Amino acid sequence: MNIPPVTPSQVRSMLLLRREIALLDLRHEAAFATGHPLFAANMAVGRIALEAEARLPRKDAPIVVYDAGEGLVAEAAARFAGLGYSDVRQLEGGLSAWRKAGFEIFIDVNSYAKAFGELVESRRHTPSLSAEEVAALLARRADIRILDVRRPDEYATMNIPGSVSIPGAELVLRAGDVAPDPATTIVVNCAGRTRSIIGTQSLINAGIANKVVALRNGTMGWTLANQALEHGADRHGGIGQLEGARDKARDVAYRAGVKHLSTGELALLESDATRTLYRFDVRPLKDYTAGHIPAFRHYPGGQLVQEIDMAAPVRGARIVLTDDKGVRADMTASWLAQMGWEVYVLEGVYDGALDAGPPQILPKPDPSHRYRRPYEGTEASREAMQAYFDWEYGLVEQLKRDGTHGFFVI
Repeated sequence: MNIPPVTPSQVRSMLLLRREIALLDLRHEAAFATGHPLFAANMAVGRIALEAEARLPRKDAPIVVYDAGEGLVAEAAARFAGLGYSDVRQLEGGLSAWRKAGFEIFIDVNSYAKAFGELVESRRHTPSLSAEEVAALLARRADIRILDVRRPDEYATMNIPGSVSIPGAELVLRAGDVAPDPATTIVVNCAGRTRSIIGTQSLINAGIANKVVALRNGTMGWTLANQALEHGADRHGGIGQLEGARDKARDVAYRAGVKHLSTGELALLESDATRTLYRFDVRPLKDYTAGHIPAFRHYPGGQLVQEIDMAAPVRGARIVLTDDKGVRADMTASWLAQMGWEVYVLEGVYDGALDAGPPQILPKPDPSHRYRRPYEGTEASREAMQAYFDWEYGLVEQLKRDGTHGFFVI
């Protein structure tokens, strides 16, 4: 079949002009993690039938596919055509042409969210403490609370001793319950760096009275400092004072340029067939399962910020978030807006019928095809952890060289 080509320079221009484009790497995730353009999203050719309709909701959105010489493009184009996608092109010359054009190559997964986190820390000088400093505070029973912003399953696998699970977008909503005394120092941690930076800066942006710091390098940094981890913990923070949290989150979203819309205005966006629209419910799984607005996919806010390339591979699309309390949606939207997204928060009371039941879960890829993140589980080597940090430390300079990101930091 004839697959129209598009040059690396044309793709770059589309990104700079913020036109819609899904730049898709057709290799398995493990190969994708070895190197790709900043805004490329991974969709292995064998998973197109499983993932395309959830991740690429508009069938005539511009899709550009590439590989690294494996010969995957023709098969991918045929699969997309069979699903009704009408604007599929190939990156002329594949990944090697991108390199030859002198454009940046980024390694790992969720790369642009991680690069954005490093930019936030660089611009805002997000405060942090080393593992040794936090361990010393714990040893002398200082007035601190450690809030773990990872997914609950990650927290249950291993955590900093005594920490409480509060996934990222829940922080402004729940930190006041865990640390009601403004004199208590809050330490925010994740597995590595990004989510703890974003979580710490979320609380600072919201004007929380407590001193807030990140645990530098998270559980990996804790491990490298030879500190013991806890396993199987089940401590979770409750909801604090709602009105104060709602006002704080709304102000942060306003400063980031987030727009709020009614259900009628949402219907107008939904009727626009010329633009891709992603709709996400950013509440916890239990709340979503109990009842959610039809057509809204489940994606907890903290993970959505971290995994936005996976959730919304069409760069330049619109995003609408919903959350019955507003706080999670506003805080999540504030970060997506700073990452260059046109993002909206649905407000007011939704008076239509709700759907109930768990979200659609896409089957996981074969473990042999999956990139093993150095912050997962308990088996990663110390060398892999340190190499990961060394890469993250260089991301701000790499963003500068790349020049396509369009990020800003409030």
